[in-house]
Amino acid sequence: MSGPMALEPGSTGGDTLSLRLADGRTPALSVPGHDPDPGAVDRLAAELADGVGPAVHPYEVAALLESEGLTAEVIQERYGHPNLFSLASALYERVPRTFPEPPRPADPWRPDHVRCGLRGALFALPGLAYLLTGRLWHASGDLDVLVVAGLVSWAWGQALGHRAYLRMATGRREAGRTLLKGAPLGALVATATGALVAGSGTAVGVAAAQSVYLAAAGVLLVLGAERPLLAALTPLIAGATALPWWDPGTAGRIALPLLSVLGAVAVAGWALRATLAVPPATGGERPSLLRSLPYGLFGLSAGVLVLLEGRQQPYAVIVLTVSMGPAEWLLYRYRGMSVAALRTTATPAAFLLRSTGILGLCLLGYVLPLLPAALLTGAEPAPLLLLAVTLWTALLLQAFGVAWPPAAVCLTAACGAASATVLRPPPNAAVLTLFCGTAALCLTACAVRLLGRPAPHA
Repeated sequence: MSGPMALEPGSTGGDTLSLRLADGRTPALSVPGHDPDPGAVDRLAAELADGVGPAVHPYEVAALLESEGLTAEVIQERYGHPNLFSLASALYERVPRTFPEPPRPADPWRPDHVRCGLRGALFALPGLAYLLTGRLWHASGDLDVLVVAGLVSWAWGQALGHRAYLRMATGRREAGRTLLKGAPLGALVATATGALVAGSGTAVGVAAAQSVYLAAAGVLLVLGAERPLLAALTPLIAGATALPWWDPGTAGRIALPLLSVLGAVAVAGWALRATLAVPPATGGERPSLLRSLPYGLFGLSAGVLVLLEGRQQPYAVIVLTVSMGPAEWLLYRYRGMSVAALRTTATPAAFLLRSTGILGLCLLGYVLPLLPAALLTGAEPAPLLLLAVTLWTALLLQAFGVAWPPAAVCLTAACGAASATVLRPPPNAAVLTLFCGTAALCLTACAVRLLGRPAPHA
């Protein structure tokens, strides 16, 4: 053969075919016999810096060069290297290492702001029923009936809610069956317990309505049906809001709360029907009833502590009840910030320090807004704030599956405060300050010790 054929008009026979790379560059092969360009490797390093910088080994650079379409002939004639790996090593040495941060993953514990706020309102709105019906029954003599029935409903609801969430891990239908069996039984037990101390049939009827509503509301809150529950409370809200301008009369004062109770029961039945329509799950063991016992004891002790606070400062209890929505929001934020701390700390000691700071930040975020609220309602700030810290840290530990320590601490505080109140030595505010302060300190130390390790957050 006389030599290479001209591939384009006007081209010389000594030129070779250009290679077109993936990004549009066309590193043409040099004319045979010419020396390689000494700056070609530097220019190639500048062009491929974005791909070479993150490489942790020259072999990754070699793979990049292959994907760019560089052949052995181009490497030898244009860049003056004997093979692909030699050129890859030269590029690896020329380009500084750059390791871009991976994209931040989504927060798995991002709270639903509207839902948390709505739940806080739903905890407080049923209290409007007592504005409508308080004048129809002997509140001074029959209040004990509602208190006893309410404490039983609170304890039963906490235990039933925990058991339903456990069954939710198996399937939504299984959780619905648990609620279908447990909610009516809880309402019956609460009503019967209240009837033991009732002084009139009217008080028993009011206690029954309260127990039925709390059972239905507990079902809806576990199933995440906050908006239907709010819709069921619309007659009660409308009647209580209109009281300053319009008196609905005896019939209206009875009918409006009763309509809300019936609406809550109907909505709960509808929600349970939809849940039971889900196909049953396969497998899954039925959890022991004892696993939910500490949650019920905590509900009972928390109810006693709140009741003792309400005896002296009723408006403080309203503030505390509404704050349960922000408290739930802060529980989500604590978990989200703790997961983020796992990515920014390298040692267990550093994580413990960061976790303690997160706990302190969440506690301050919860109790600081309660301080002006307590002052506006004329309540003693110390017992209210310490009770709030006690309840929030107990709920935080329960969220991580730590059940018995918060139940034992809160039950001890409730029994001590109730006993001291019955014996009547110091004022009620001093009693709650002492016992709630001790409980808050114990629970905070427990949270730092148990949740200051990376394992619970992984």
